[in-house]
Amino acid sequence: MLKEIIINKLKSASIYMLTFLRWGLVSILIGAVGGLVGMFFHISVSYANVIFTTYDKIILFLPLGGLLIVFLYKKSKMLKNKGTDSVIASVRGDEGVPFVLAPLIFISTVITHLFGGSAGREGAALQLGGSIGSNIGKLFRLDSKDMHMVIMCGMSAVFSALFGTPITAAIFALSVISVGIMYYSCLVPCLLSALTAYLITLIAGIEPTRFILAFVPGISVFVVLKTILIAVLCAELSIIFCTAMHYTARYLRIWFKNPYIRIVVGGLVVVALTYVIGTRDYNGAGMNVIINAVESGKVNGWAWILKIVFTAVTIGAGYKGGEIVPTFFIGATFGCFISSLIGFDAGFGAAIGMIAMFCGVLNCPIASIILSVELFGSHGLILFAIAAGVSYMLSGYYGLYGSQKIMYSKLKAEYINADTK
Repeated sequence: MLKEIIINKLKSASIYMLTFLRWGLVSILIGAVGGLVGMFFHISVSYANVIFTTYDKIILFLPLGGLLIVFLYKKSKMLKNKGTDSVIASVRGDEGVPFVLAPLIFISTVITHLFGGSAGREGAALQLGGSIGSNIGKLFRLDSKDMHMVIMCGMSAVFSALFGTPITAAIFALSVISVGIMYYSCLVPCLLSALTAYLITLIAGIEPTRFILAFVPGISVFVVLKTILIAVLCAELSIIFCTAMHYTARYLRIWFKNPYIRIVVGGLVVVALTYVIGTRDYNGAGMNVIINAVESGKVNGWAWILKIVFTAVTIGAGYKGGEIVPTFFIGATFGCFISSLIGFDAGFGAAIGMIAMFCGVLNCPIASIILSVELFGSHGLILFAIAAGVSYMLSGYYGLYGSQKIMYSKLKAEYINADTK
């Protein structure tokens, strides 16, 4: 009897160990490929931004770059692909992520940045990662459930490679699919993929995204109240941003049914706005503005409005990239602006704004709290956690990704219809 119990326990332990080893190898492989692709993507986008800032007139070619993007997607029969939304949907469904999506989003995002479109790079990261994970899964002939896991591993890997935030990348991939449910079975694989990709970028000499806070306030009633106020306003701003993104894309498709005309019109609008405003702060990702807001507390008071307009037109017209870095831009500039009005440290207010906006548009409170530590350090963690929690609750059932499903109510402990808004 005792012998049989021991044998059964050993068999059970061996199954767990073999599963761990199997997923360890697969996730490290995905992380290695994702890290290398992410490294080249980071270098390519950075070089494209250098060229854009070096040559003033290159922005005039943005409409032509848009035509090339549409042409590439049409020739690849991917014109109707929903990008990041399709990757998120694939984790819940049986469809994989097409291999062609990886080179398409890579090239198209570089084109967008090269000619001055207002976009980030993380949307491309999630699509690149999803494609890498899906195709490595096919290589190993994994079943449908395991395919979902490798897609999340790929998302974690490339996100980690681009931002240098491996823990955030892993937790984000686990929680962005279905809000209220975290896929714990994929925790170790996603962490291994994210850490592998992160190590590759470190070896390559790519600096992770980090910010230096000049001042972190101590905990007091007034500090907490001001933090809550910024978070409340950022929650409402996240709703405005998501609505602007969705409706701009919707109406541009209605007004200009031909994708070539639509992207040319969007490009011309961005070019015209750039010359009217007289600055290129709102083209590209705008990391220099984010750094100034967080580390110096200096910003144009209306920068957040202009970035919403630039990004909504760029992405809505069909240019490629992502919305998370523009979200950081909007949160940092808005938080900095509001802080100057309420007597709060502007740099720290910008950091609070970044985390609150990130949480508001993506509905990932745990990932947002971890992100605050990886970006700004552990000082002020309580205040960042408060900001993330308040923003999550008050941002409602809005989000940047339509395929993301809210599984549990934000107001009480009950399951809700995932399509409820």
